[in-house]
Parts: sequence; structure tokens; C-alpha cells
Amino acid sequence: MQLNHKKLVKLLQKAYSAEKAASYAYQGHAASLKNKEEKKEVYQIELDEWHHRACVLEIMNAYNIPVSKWYEFKFAVIGKTISLSCHLLGWFMPFYFAGSLESGNVCEYFVMMQYFNSLGITKHNEILYEMGMKEKEHEVYFLSKIKLSKLLPVFEIFFRWGKQKSFNDVNLDEKYPVEQSNLYCKRD
Repeated sequence: MQLNHKKLVKLLQKAYSAEKAASYAYQGHAASLKNKEEKKEVYQIELDEWHHRACVLEIMNAYNIPVSKWYEFKFAVIGKTISLSCHLLGWFMPFYFAGSLESGNVCEYFVMMQYFNSLGITKHNEILYEMGMKEKEHEVYFLSKIKLSKLLPVFEIFFRWGKQKSFNDVNLDEKYPVEQSNLYCKRD
């Protein structure tokens, strides 16, 4: 079956490649950390991202959507660059920018679900919901690591993410069920 939805196809291709970038970035992030528990936690997040990549590929294959060679190249370079920079940026910035990135990724999966649903396809709702919620868990984890830093309010002003601002409207304490998750990440 072919998908007649250009935005959805592009979003799937982009998400697939971006998950590789995130995984590469977390390899460098974990390697740069001194705390063994934090290393383990960031490594688990890397594994989650590889799993998301596999799930997105499975969905793409179901609709004969090719992997974008351009996105694969672009996001591999981005991921490797971030991975290396984690060793140079100190402790705060890798946690901050990882949280900010994860915050934006949450809506990617809910928007995919909305696009699929607009085509009458609901069979991917569960996995897209799970991936969106897992990205939110990652966001919350990274924020928890920096929430007491004196740098956070300054970065929040300039980069619009932190304790007071998020790039999504998901609240893990008051989650909508899958059937109502189309209420998340509404675009105007």
C-alpha cells in the first residue's frame, strides 16, 4: 500500500534518520559522563532511540517508503558531531540540549498518528503513542538532571525550553489514553 500523504512520508523518513543521530549523540554523551549511574541511564536512552528507529522502519516498509539517503547522511553527521562535542561542552549543555531535542521529538510521533488517522489508518496508534510517551520520559529525565542549575533560567530564555517551557503539551502525570491522544500536539 502506498501512502498518499507527502508530509507523513517526509516525517517518517526524517524521524527514522533523526533517531540514528540521537543514538550517536547519546553514545558520546554517555562516554563523556563520569557518574556510572548517569552513563547507564543515558545508554538506556540510546537503546530506546535505536528501538524507535527500528519501529519507524517497520512502518515505512509497510508502505514501501524508501529511506532517504540525504537524511541518513545529514543526520549521521549531526549525530557524530554532537557525540564529539559532548566531550568539549562540559556537563550542563549535553543534558540541556538533549532535553530540548527530546521535547521536540514528542510531537513528531503524535503528529504522525494524526496524519495516519486522517487517512483512516489506526493500526499504528499504539506504537506511535508509546514512542511519543517514551520521548516525553526522556525529556523529563534530562530536565531532572539540570533543574537546579543556575544556567537553566538563562538557557530557557534563549532556547525556549526548560522548567517553564516545553515544545509539547504532554503531561506524564495526566496522560490521555491512546484513543484521545489526538488532543496532543495540535498544530494551528
